[in-house]
Amino acid sequence: MVDFNLDELRKRMNGALDALSKEFMGLRTNRASTALLEPLMIEAYDGKIPITQVGSISTPEARLITVQVWDKSLVKNVEKAIRDAGLGLNPATDGQIIRVPLPDLSQERRQEIAKIAAKYAEQARIAVRNVRRDGMDLLKKLEKDSDISEDEHHRLSDEIQSLTDDYIKKIDQHLVQKEKDLLQV
Repeated sequence: MVDFNLDELRKRMNGALDALSKEFMGLRTNRASTALLEPLMIEAYDGKIPITQVGSISTPEARLITVQVWDKSLVKNVEKAIRDAGLGLNPATDGQIIRVPLPDLSQERRQEIAKIAAKYAEQARIAVRNVRRDGMDLLKKLEKDSDISEDEHHRLSDEIQSLTDDYIKKIDQHLVQKEKDLLQV
């Protein structure tokens, strides 16, 4: 009878929240994280491939990331990709190991990163609102086709709005936590 599934909307909104978490992991705080380098693409073998496919990334110290490059011929390409990534990092090569020390962030750079985090959060909010719009459109269609009553439409639309509000609140909490991490000296 009714092919409306609130769990499907919840799953899609959760996807937006997961994507935001992944984006936030790539933003630099004062702690070393392998997630900082994982999005990088390396020029290799006549194309671009993820850094995780040319070497292993680790954090042996709180302020140091190392990349063990498996193929000697790619060491320069990996070093160049890290330097050109716009992360303010200066890698040093030692054989097939690339050491990436994390310098202290200036207050200005922290604020820039906080602005980027706010943009990511807004993209996640937009994604959640798009899921809400899709759900509302489906409800309108179901009511128009007489698959659900007007009362059922109002009840379900209230549930969708409540779900949307919950996810927007979670996104805002993630943003506040990330800003706190970034601006902490």
